[in-house]
Amino acid sequence: MTYQVTKGACAFAWRNYLLLHNGISENDNRRSALYRYVNDLRDTGEYDFDNLQIAAVAYLKKLDELHDDRGARLAAGRALAECLDARITHQF
Repeated sequence: MTYQVTKGACAFAWRNYLLLHNGISENDNRRSALYRYVNDLRDTGEYDFDNLQIAAVAYLKKLDELHDDRGARLAAGRALAECLDARITHQF
């Protein structure tokens, strides 16, 4: 089940990325970097599909802006943390 969640989150982010960026190959290196990032998140215990989607989209966006995997990972992590904080705040 967790494999399907990871694959689905990556597929969602990648499809949207391709819609915004014409001419990028389906086999672009950013796609494999995305899968590595989301798999690493899953390995740390993040299994929520919505959270993985948010992190995946943020990762690709930051990867384009920063051209740096480490920086993109940090920025995507911050975006995910902000989203989680907002969810917690809205629950109360």
